[in-house]
Amino acid sequence: MISVTSAQLTAWIAAFIFPLARILALISSSPVLGNKQIPIRIKVGLAMLIAVIVAPAINVPNNIEPASALGLFVLTQQVLVGLAMGFTMRLIFTAVEMAGDLAGMQMGLGFASFYDPVNASYTPVIAQFLGILSTLAFLSINGHLYMLSALADSFQAFPISTTLPSAEAFRTMAEWGTVIFTHSLQLSMPLIGALMITNLALGILTRSAPQLNIFAIGFPITLTVGFATLALSLPYLAPLFEHAMNEGIDTMHRIALQMAKH
Repeated sequence: MISVTSAQLTAWIAAFIFPLARILALISSSPVLGNKQIPIRIKVGLAMLIAVIVAPAINVPNNIEPASALGLFVLTQQVLVGLAMGFTMRLIFTAVEMAGDLAGMQMGLGFASFYDPVNASYTPVIAQFLGILSTLAFLSINGHLYMLSALADSFQAFPISTTLPSAEAFRTMAEWGTVIFTHSLQLSMPLIGALMITNLALGILTRSAPQLNIFAIGFPITLTVGFATLALSLPYLAPLFEHAMNEGIDTMHRIALQMAKH
């Protein structure tokens, strides 16, 4: 007859619950996998499957009971680590959508927006288009697999223990927030530059021929120039997408390593 002691049962639950908390936090905060259109049961099932795979390779202290105060502290710690890693990758997609916002406003499409179920808000059409492209690029380079690989490596870089996460990791994450502005400007600069030249030309045309209705001819011209510039610049955006996503994966590894530094 197989007998299981309470200590063994507690150790098995701890070895599964603590990794599951980090994995669930990353999936809920990461791009693509954390999309609100994906049912919650699918996310939980995927997190449980990953936890079953990685749990045998993780060393969990035997003296931590999940239901104790120390266990709740470790559980909260794992949630913070997972949220930090997932949020790091989500900033890349936020930068892409911000680039679309800037380009859309310059084209005069600030009023044209679609409902974005991911952020529960209305997003301009250009931002929605670039967001779809970035999602496809993320999947084409197996970014979701690299992200899960970084998650698995984080259990070795920052093991499950009662150690407080280092403040240096959160500082790195805060500094990583500047990627929203740098990458969004890099992606939207061709459109902004072309539309700025177009607006200057329209301004000179208005001064030289005041009888022209600038509002009647300016809007279709800026739209045409904007879409033409976007079509011409799309092949050059792919390397920027890939570079930004690789940089995000590297930042996830660096944050996990810095969590253990004191």
